[in-house]
Amino acid sequence: MLKEKEKETLNPLKIKTATQISIIILSILGLLAGIAVFLFPQIRLMIIGLIGKVIGRNIVLIQGWLNTLKMYALGLIFLILLFDYFALTKKGRKLVEDVKREIKESFSEIDFHSLYKPVLFMSGVYFLGTFTIIRANSLYLDDIGRAIEGYRGWYNWSRYVAELLSVFIHADAKLTDISPLPQLLAIFLLSISSVLLVYILGEKKITYVRLLASIPLGLSPYFLECLSYKFDAPYMALSILTSIIPFLFISRKKTFLSSSIFSLLIMCMTYQAASGIYMLIVAILCFQDWNKQTKSYKEIFSFLGLAALAFCITMLIFKFFFARSTDLDGFYVSTAIHSLPHMIPGIWANLIHYTIIIGSDFGVIWKTGIILICILFIFKSIRTSVHHRIHSVAISILFIGLSFILSYGVYYLFETPLFYPRALYGFGVFLSILCIYTVSDFKIIASITVLAFNWCLLVFAFSYGNALADQARYAEFRIGILLYDINALYPGRNDAKLAYQLKNTIDYAPSIKNIAKHYPVIERLVPKRLGFTGNDWEFRYFQDHFNSQMEYDYSIDYNLLDLPVVLDSYYHTIKSDGIHCFVILKH
Repeated sequence: MLKEKEKETLNPLKIKTATQISIIILSILGLLAGIAVFLFPQIRLMIIGLIGKVIGRNIVLIQGWLNTLKMYALGLIFLILLFDYFALTKKGRKLVEDVKREIKESFSEIDFHSLYKPVLFMSGVYFLGTFTIIRANSLYLDDIGRAIEGYRGWYNWSRYVAELLSVFIHADAKLTDISPLPQLLAIFLLSISSVLLVYILGEKKITYVRLLASIPLGLSPYFLECLSYKFDAPYMALSILTSIIPFLFISRKKTFLSSSIFSLLIMCMTYQAASGIYMLIVAILCFQDWNKQTKSYKEIFSFLGLAALAFCITMLIFKFFFARSTDLDGFYVSTAIHSLPHMIPGIWANLIHYTIIIGSDFGVIWKTGIILICILFIFKSIRTSVHHRIHSVAISILFIGLSFILSYGVYYLFETPLFYPRALYGFGVFLSILCIYTVSDFKIIASITVLAFNWCLLVFAFSYGNALADQARYAEFRIGILLYDINALYPGRNDAKLAYQLKNTIDYAPSIKNIAKHYPVIERLVPKRLGFTGNDWEFRYFQDHFNSQMEYDYSIDYNLLDLPVVLDSYYHTIKSDGIHCFVILKH
């Protein structure tokens, strides 16, 4: 009996020792492999060759691939050492246990049952706002290529989480159009994001007025473009949610720091346009604590420093270990960062450009609503502040300006950042934060103003979805006429493809021109779908989606050829010599 008891007490120790020895052996092998890949280009070349065989195609051996593998090897070494610290050292194991305990305590303090109804409510609101977009059933830009060819391609933009999740959502490595499932998933993730944002900013108090005030988070004109993507939408929505989740653990420093780094890494690997949201929430929480003096200056700066540390660590990890360099010759976007001598002028130029774009996108009604909300935000701050009125006004204005700047995130650092609407949805979260704060325990005039503004956003969402459908019908009508005319001129050309070029693009449908009078952003949201201005999806929709048997000719500018006019109609002019076909589109 004594021997059996001794065995029972010794077995766990033996198992623990065996586990540690296994970890050490595997760590040594992993470190040796990482060091070998990092130091020797020959090994990296061999790995690239093996990858090419696995995926069934040759990989062009460019310096970028070699450098990428080198950084991955460095990342592997870092992760192994980090894992060994947590698994093999007393301090590391204690830290892991502390974080696990704090997570359990944080979750035990959340009344999840109280969140179900708000999530369902916001799901209904967002579904209502997205209904016309779903009904339009329109392939939006990148959707065209993914629907036709089934590729993913998020890897090229360092969106590894999107790359991986897409395989599970589409139940295959090859993508197919499964809409509206991805958009419904996006709606669900947005509803959770809105509820959690209200929960965090409202000190765990959720009201339906605050929930409605959060509408700009998901129905700003900029995130409407994200919801238009049949394939990308859920990952863009996930980037917002992961930026909010760490604040559930705000009262526990270790868990907040670790969850912030983990969540922000997921954000970076889904859609980097959300990079400003985390610091936006940090700013409003610091402002609330200062305004009501619920925390001391030391506590506020401690939280701010911890959040800034988590953000900087994450951005550095992502930059050096995960980010792939992208530079399309300045035509589309570049991830190249300003050099130090040009950093401040470059950031200032991007800020000015960002401000001008938002100013030109928003009509008079929206601008008026935003100004009124900002004024009410200042009045609310004065009303609830324990500080002198002048100080409260000054800090409130400073907060609004700083938050606006933060809403664009790290894109300021890029030489050629993205200014398409889908890259600006941080501005919608900025508006959502202002609205939630303004309606919280304030007079009814604030609630009416905020809800009226958000009603305008909801109405625009209906208009936008219908505009997508109108433009798709108009484009397909124009494309059908053009293909019919070309086929009538050159029937039965099975022996050789007709070489062609397009000049101009079709204009917007009349309904879109009407919307643009009050909502200028509509012209940046709705794609024209026919024409060729470079490597764009408007051309791909005409060429690939309609299975055109013609071949676009890049070799010479057809404007220089003296081609005879073979057809001149209300919608287009066709010049051709039977070999070259030059189509001039009319508005």
